[in-house]
Amino acid sequence: MSSAVTIIKEIPLDGTKKGVISISKVDEPYGAGSDSVASIGISLAGDSKNPEWKVHLPMGNIDAVVEALKSIK
Repeated sequence: MSSAVTIIKEIPLDGTKKGVISISKVDEPYGAGSDSVASIGISLAGDSKNPEWKVHLPMGNIDAVVEALKSIK
């Protein structure tokens, strides 16, 4: 399984010395022909290419997730 990862943005992780939140697009994350996903990664070590935590969001769910996050703020 080989997927292409494109880091779109790195955001400093509030409350840490070098942590980052990385926003990426992952093409074919689950093998050939699988749909692209948005990936949100957290790295306390500041390594956006190898986050300790990550979540994959199907592209069709991004708007609803953004709205839910906005409602928390």
